[in-house]
Amino acid sequence: MNQIDLKFALLMNEIRSLSEQELYHQIRLSFEQIPDATRNNMMNFFNQFLYWGSMDIEHNNFEEIELKVHELKEHVDDFEELYINLEDYRSKKLLYAILNNWVHYDFNTLSEVIEKCYDDYFDLDLIPTCNEEVFVDLGAYTGDSTISFLRNYGDSYKKIYAYEITPETYQILVSNLKDYPNVVCYLKGVGDTRSSLSVVNSSADASANTVFVSDNGTIPMVTLDEDIGEKLTMIKADIEGFEQEALLGAINHIKNDHPKLLISVYHKNEDLWKIPKMIKEIDPAYKFYLRYHGGNVYPTEITLIAI
Repeated sequence: MNQIDLKFALLMNEIRSLSEQELYHQIRLSFEQIPDATRNNMMNFFNQFLYWGSMDIEHNNFEEIELKVHELKEHVDDFEELYINLEDYRSKKLLYAILNNWVHYDFNTLSEVIEKCYDDYFDLDLIPTCNEEVFVDLGAYTGDSTISFLRNYGDSYKKIYAYEITPETYQILVSNLKDYPNVVCYLKGVGDTRSSLSVVNSSADASANTVFVSDNGTIPMVTLDEDIGEKLTMIKADIEGFEQEALLGAINHIKNDHPKLLISVYHKNEDLWKIPKMIKEIDPAYKFYLRYHGGNVYPTEITLIAI
């Protein structure tokens, strides 16, 4: 057993040994030891995005911590299973860093696992070349991920489909990608059913806009299985909490085409363990890696690479 295995095992044992109430108080104590400015910045961050629960220190509202505690206690076995299924120790150390940050606000280990070599999604050690790719960019925003794909792999693709839900951002996306051949941009959301959706604009950034499904929505929502008939070789998804639904709507493509999957797994606490589990149930042959492009205070920008 190496040091990463040992530290992860000790953390899992610690979580198992504590009651939910004891774990909550331990995390609260760790949080209170953080400098005031950092604690307030974290509170403002949680309340701005509301992916992980709210926090109001002055009024003793620590929903964000309560939800983390529940996830850790209810799914410690699932986190352990994920650790076992990760293919390299960069991934294993990252999972330890994330969970140790949740429990102990460990900023040092999180800082050590920040990816400094490759672009988000496109780790050349895992995906060194692309040839005749049919690349689907879910949550294409202004085209940053597609342009990163092109920068890393050149023009060896067959086709690119870029999906974006915000009309104003979609216009920028179309403008930024208009000079590239065989790139199709869609003003559509992607989920597990055909419907429509309404966009809730984020006060932080348009890239964090969220949606809710509505019969009276202005943006169509589709499934990848229905919307794209050709074989897919790579799917990237960063769609603000709709990643699970998008995968369910692409089951046939995943089963039949076995595309490389580049999925954000941080918008919900459960995404970290549940999305790999979902993929494994669809196709047990997938191998899993985690990469990190966030900061050292709170773990976001976590990507699951499934190949």
